[in-house]
Amino acid sequence: MTNERASKTIVVGYDGSEESHRAVQWAAKHAILRDCSLHVVHCSLWVLLSHNRGPVPGVADSGLERAAQKVLEEGMALAKETVPELEVHTTLLHGMPRDHLAHVSVGAEMLVLGSRGLGGFMGLLVGSVSLEMAATAECPVAVIRADDHPEGPVLLAVDDSGSPAALDDACLFAAATGADLMIVHVLHEPEGYRRLREPVEAYPDAEAMLDAVLSRARHKAPGVTVAGELLVDASFSRAVVKASQGARLTVVGTKGHGLIKGTIGSTAHAVLHHAHSPVLVSRRKATSEAT
Repeated sequence: MTNERASKTIVVGYDGSEESHRAVQWAAKHAILRDCSLHVVHCSLWVLLSHNRGPVPGVADSGLERAAQKVLEEGMALAKETVPELEVHTTLLHGMPRDHLAHVSVGAEMLVLGSRGLGGFMGLLVGSVSLEMAATAECPVAVIRADDHPEGPVLLAVDDSGSPAALDDACLFAAATGADLMIVHVLHEPEGYRRLREPVEAYPDAEAMLDAVLSRARHKAPGVTVAGELLVDASFSRAVVKASQGARLTVVGTKGHGLIKGTIGSTAHAVLHHAHSPVLVSRRKATSEAT
């Protein structure tokens, strides 16, 4: 096994679960589109449970260490089955995924993880590892729960700053996949508030900001069809989740661009839990390109 990475690599975590199965397939398809190699990583937990991980005497192809290697080989085979021409590397690590994934994905184009269900408790569908990586990794983190609309648009949700880092990632993804790009900005309107039906005229500053973001998007991805919409809702995250229906990917930024270690914004947190599409949490600093 090797942890050597090409200049452009997508890292995906694989543990044999159905969620990670979908993550590997999604990562493989997008790695070839992005001209990246794929780095499949499995973190074996056996080291936390037993010191005796060697083969059972007299039993071929046995032992806990071999079992972990088999999981990794399964992940690699799945990636090659999905995209036969893809360059795939693998790494077997020992210990908790949260202790390794952020480190191994440094410099990667993207870290891809499956989401683990929690039985619907409180409607929270994202596992602790995926959530922690979305808050601490140093590259964009894609969390894959379902991929029901692979031909849909890329949805980008921007805040008052225009979310420049997330815009970079959304434009890159849309250009690589040939997807349309829909950019939304949510205006907060308290529950029960009633206003005249003047969605644009009533919010000239927001309209101007969104127009500027659309202009930057068209400059960054000239071959992409770009559209935008102002949404009005009492809940930012609810509006984004609703807009994500039919999207192939929902892209969100992080509060403070991830400068506070271990935290993401409340909107990104809620969208990770409830979006109807894969979610990309942008962890990349914005480019210095003039717009």
